[in-house]
Amino acid sequence: MTSNPVSHEVEAHRRRLINVAYRLLGSVADAEDAVQEAFIRWYALTPEDREAIETPAAWLTTVTSRICLDQLGSARARRERYVGEWLPEPVPDRTEWPGADAGADPADRITLDESVDMAFLVVLDSMSPAERVAFLLHDVFRYPFDEVAEIVGRTPAACRQLASTARRKVRDSRPVETPTAGRAEVVREFKQAWEAMDIDALLGILDPEIVAVADGGGRVAAALAPIEGPETIAEFLVALARRSIDLRIEEHLVNGQPGLVIRQDDATLTVFAFDVAGGRITRIWAVRNPDKLRQWNS
Repeated sequence: MTSNPVSHEVEAHRRRLINVAYRLLGSVADAEDAVQEAFIRWYALTPEDREAIETPAAWLTTVTSRICLDQLGSARARRERYVGEWLPEPVPDRTEWPGADAGADPADRITLDESVDMAFLVVLDSMSPAERVAFLLHDVFRYPFDEVAEIVGRTPAACRQLASTARRKVRDSRPVETPTAGRAEVVREFKQAWEAMDIDALLGILDPEIVAVADGGGRVAAALAPIEGPETIAEFLVALARRSIDLRIEEHLVNGQPGLVIRQDDATLTVFAFDVAGGRITRIWAVRNPDKLRQWNS
């Protein structure tokens, strides 16, 4: 039996679709579900209908994006029932994905670049679904506004305005970028100060306007509201270290940037992501919801 070249072609685009969906939804599991649904719809077409589609990859991207757009709309209602703060699902370095050591197929792994930086994803989450889709598809994945308009259901001019508004939000939220090497040094200093339970050292690393956000999803203990101010955060971290037993703080890449992972035995309990500006930590994101640590515990 000969293989179907069209089927091979569409399957080859699975990784790109996963990358689009993850940036749109902030969840690897939801991204996988959205892409799987798009493929189900593709294979549900008659052979004649599939043959009539000139560019299968474009068709799949359109369908995946529309599924994500629908999910983004319903996600706002789900967030109202979410316990505490919601954060995007953190992803590890590609070499640490489940099955990486065994040479597993990397088709579903997320490509790590600036568009999966946790700070970037948090800003995306503050946008309207239409802004998010228009901005990501055009600015990150380079789709022309004519194609974006078909997905969003707006005119190309309206999509251009949506992307412009989203672009301004990204720019305003992060006026200063810190190179990865500089971030790594600050995160390492933070780790050392935390392990030493040195409040003064922590205060020297934390920005005066720092905010820490934790996501436990009601599954594990976590602060239900953001914690603000270096003194409050430093005291909280030291108190946590004093009552913790047999925990390891490890340096890992989190969404492509230097972060920390808290482990007990072989289990990952918390993944920390950071934003750094001017040599100080300005934001801390702590993901504790076990449902969002699947890629770290497999």
